[in-house]
Amino acid sequence: MGQKLKIAGWISVGALAGALTTVSLQTVARAGLAPLPLEELQQLAAVFGMIKSDYVEPVDEKKLISEAISGMVASLDPHSQYFDKKSYKEFREGTTGRFVGVGIEITQEDGLVKVVSPIEGSPADRAGLKTGDLITRIDSTAVKGLSLNEAVKKMRGEPNTKVVLTIYRKDENRSFPVTITREEIKTQSVKAKVIEPGYAWIRLSQFQDRTVDDFVRKIDEIYKQDPKLKGLVLDLRNDPGGLLDAAVAISAAFLPDNVTVVSTNGQLAESKFTYKASPEFYARRGADPLKRLPESTRAALRTVPLVVLVNEGSASASEIVAGALQDHKRGTVMGSQTFGKGSVQTVRPLGPDTGLKITTARYYTPSGKTIQAKGIVPDVLVDETPDGNPFAALRTREADLEKHLGNGVDKEQADPKKEQARENAREEALKKLEEQSRKPLAERKPPEYGTDKDFPLTQALNRLKGQPVLVSKTQVERKEAPKEN
Repeated sequence: MGQKLKIAGWISVGALAGALTTVSLQTVARAGLAPLPLEELQQLAAVFGMIKSDYVEPVDEKKLISEAISGMVASLDPHSQYFDKKSYKEFREGTTGRFVGVGIEITQEDGLVKVVSPIEGSPADRAGLKTGDLITRIDSTAVKGLSLNEAVKKMRGEPNTKVVLTIYRKDENRSFPVTITREEIKTQSVKAKVIEPGYAWIRLSQFQDRTVDDFVRKIDEIYKQDPKLKGLVLDLRNDPGGLLDAAVAISAAFLPDNVTVVSTNGQLAESKFTYKASPEFYARRGADPLKRLPESTRAALRTVPLVVLVNEGSASASEIVAGALQDHKRGTVMGSQTFGKGSVQTVRPLGPDTGLKITTARYYTPSGKTIQAKGIVPDVLVDETPDGNPFAALRTREADLEKHLGNGVDKEQADPKKEQARENAREEALKKLEEQSRKPLAERKPPEYGTDKDFPLTQALNRLKGQPVLVSKTQVERKEAPKEN
């Protein structure tokens, strides 16, 4: 274990859009590699030379090489990425929960930048940006044709500078500009409160450097307020991931000592590893943050009745936690099938300020089930609203991403009837979205998590109290579709 920890400096996990990924910073000597394909390398050199000599105008050599590396890596899967100087710095900032920008989690759709969600309290949130908004221009630059990384670069900048985003809002069928002042974004990844006597709710929106410390502080406050807690809801909805050690620590808070939390498997020897519910697998600099909790609280966390809420936006680190608690039968997982981002990305320095993020392994739950392109299937499928999941068919999951990594097991055979049913569901969801757009703005705003109008939370509390739960009548497990190579 000690040697492996020396090799892997730090590891993080997450989903595409927002888009944290599972990462381990390491430098590993390569031995026994197959001979390089000399003919293809000669062709690459020939193309480089032709561009230098024949292109209509001079091309910067360094930029050309950088773009070639970027394209080569991007062809692998949606999560592998080449980091230039600026993007490398921004990536490392992202795991700390601090960066200068507008405060949105994003993905790509049809060549545009799509808002997955504005970060609570951020400039984008205050400016009224919504989930599903499409960004078509950043200042005077058209987004079409930009990579996600290039779009992020243009939206970030110095504090107190302004950026103009042109937004296309589908449900209102209109485009409009929004001027946003950049500022340092300090994301709060943990919220918690006692919902009613005996029952509490704790929400993790991301797994960051401070998440475990904030979790410990919030849990301590809850148990001081209500020492005889009869049930707890761990809310991981729309949590795109973050740091692996934080996911292992949160799992360890609820699990018996030394049980398996998650395992990884890949080509490299160091990619074959098992993480357990023990401080040596998550404590930094030897300090176990969970030990700051009173012993009585730590003992209570391992026995308190627990419901874990997830949805299609729960990815990677949150899937690791949900999968570990589900496999060890420590809690009931409720909600919708998760995103399915179960691959590990290793970040290796290429120089003092550039790096390569490359997929090196897959994640497996304690029972050996794959997470990749499948996700966690809840024990109890629950809809977002009493009327179902009206827009679920429009949501993107890992299995929908182009060039996604397979899960290494047999895939569901293509079924034209199922594909047609899925397309029909998308069309129906679009109609509902159009109907929704005609309603007043106040009626279109989704219920805030943690309130009395939060339908899945109400069902979770019913489960904890032994009361009837309104189980989904429409949701079914979605398997990975056949992958075209």
